[in-house]
Amino acid sequence: MKYYSVELNSKGNIAVDDTILVKGSETTAGSRILEGFKSLFSAEAVERLEKNGYVLSGKANVGEFGLDLVGEFSYYADKEEVLKGAAAELVAQDKVKGAIGVDVNGAPRRGAALSDVCFLKPTYGTVSRYGVVSTASSGETVGVYAKNTDGVKEIMSYIAGYDEKDGTSLRNETYEYKNDLDVKGMKVCIIKELFEKADDTVKAEVKAFAEALKEKGVTVDEISCDLFEIANTAWQILMTAETCNNISRYDGVKFGHRAKEYKNIDELYVNSRTEGFNFLTKAVILYGSDVLSKNRYKDCFDKSLRVRRVVFEGLKEILSKYNAILTPVVSKAEFKKYDISEAFSKVFEESVFTAASSITGMPALAFKKVQLMGDHFNESTLLSLVKEVE
Repeated sequence: MKYYSVELNSKGNIAVDDTILVKGSETTAGSRILEGFKSLFSAEAVERLEKNGYVLSGKANVGEFGLDLVGEFSYYADKEEVLKGAAAELVAQDKVKGAIGVDVNGAPRRGAALSDVCFLKPTYGTVSRYGVVSTASSGETVGVYAKNTDGVKEIMSYIAGYDEKDGTSLRNETYEYKNDLDVKGMKVCIIKELFEKADDTVKAEVKAFAEALKEKGVTVDEISCDLFEIANTAWQILMTAETCNNISRYDGVKFGHRAKEYKNIDELYVNSRTEGFNFLTKAVILYGSDVLSKNRYKDCFDKSLRVRRVVFEGLKEILSKYNAILTPVVSKAEFKKYDISEAFSKVFEESVFTAASSITGMPALAFKKVQLMGDHFNESTLLSLVKEVE
């Protein structure tokens, strides 16, 4: 498996996804359209890590714009039979201490699940998005891969905090992350509908996790909730629309791949984008264009914005009674190579586990095949619950 799109330092101790800018290094977001693009500056998260003594090992391969399951459709990566996330595998194999990645549609959480490491998608706005190759701006979040909660806590403490260069950054100057809270007496709920979507191996992981929590004095209930299916449909509409808008800048003129054969400006745009984007990205662009069209905007995009509020309020109500929501993070323990023509539907199906956190901006912590989701700024609760089971 080709883990790096760019290797920077063999002695580096942290990797960054190739959707995060590093000064002077090629950044492609896994796409041919950005081939050869080198940034003039580093992302805010990268600068903060370097200031605190971390050394970048390289840029980890990602699927084109982070839109696939775990990175399988990177233009630059080897096509493996069994799918794994590059950054997650680097952490799992102790090649780096940790990594940072951008969670757009759950790919880093799925990657962490398949490699048995942790990935924390923190509360939206707590980590600067400045220097990220943007796709779905209202939900994409810079998060942390590490082998355990100690590693997640450490890296998060350095990269979180207000950044005036990012318009979505929250104004809290600092955030404190702990994994040693007393979990005895806490309450966690399992979402029945999501649990039933997983295979037997994943169900066993969720059950084992729940039993381990019970032994630590945590109450675990099973509840029924239809918000996750609704959240997934709404998020896919918002995500495709925002991605369509954000990647419209890649046209073969300013930077990146430019088609060699064209007769006029229209052909330059069309040919460059046809050659530069893969099938999944094109499908996302077409779907996003459709939901933003005059005839569909009100019924699709505008309605999804209102559904976002419904999901937000519904999950807030659940989390007023429980400290965390426990779900699978993937439907099965292993993903096999598949044809890209199936990608749009496959990603949609898997995103039912991850979309609620993306659309609401709530934090989610993936640990093995399990996901804990909590209320805004409650990362320490999630870290502490997982710490008890590690």
